[in-house]
Amino acid sequence: MLIGKRLNDRYKIISLIGGGGMANVYLARDIILDRDVAVKVLRFDFANDEQFIKRFHREAQAATSLNHENIVTIYDVGEDEGIYYIVMEYVRGYTLKQYIHQHAPLPVPKALHIMEQLTSAIAHAHE
Repeated sequence: MLIGKRLNDRYKIISLIGGGGMANVYLARDIILDRDVAVKVLRFDFANDEQFIKRFHREAQAATSLNHENIVTIYDVGEDEGIYYIVMEYVRGYTLKQYIHQHAPLPVPKALHIMEQLTSAIAHAHE
């Protein structure tokens, strides 16, 4: 586990936020800029797989060009002792999944508002 580790002497890992099939996301502190960030770390079981590393880099590269209110900003991409990571804006609050579970069933106007935000971000990413 990476809790307490510093990546490139800049990002101190504080806690695990969540994970997926390819990577885990951690809350970290940017020591230089004194702010919280989210750090997406390629899972260790993929860190020696060149295809996954390339895919991870492509994801980071694609995301860095996006500037939209519903898409987090990418701040940094790097590697430290075989740990591949993407540093991004940390947004406090709930995940969409958590929000839906807490407020289900969603009123139709609220569901439509959420869908408008999602489709706006997806459309922007595909421009």
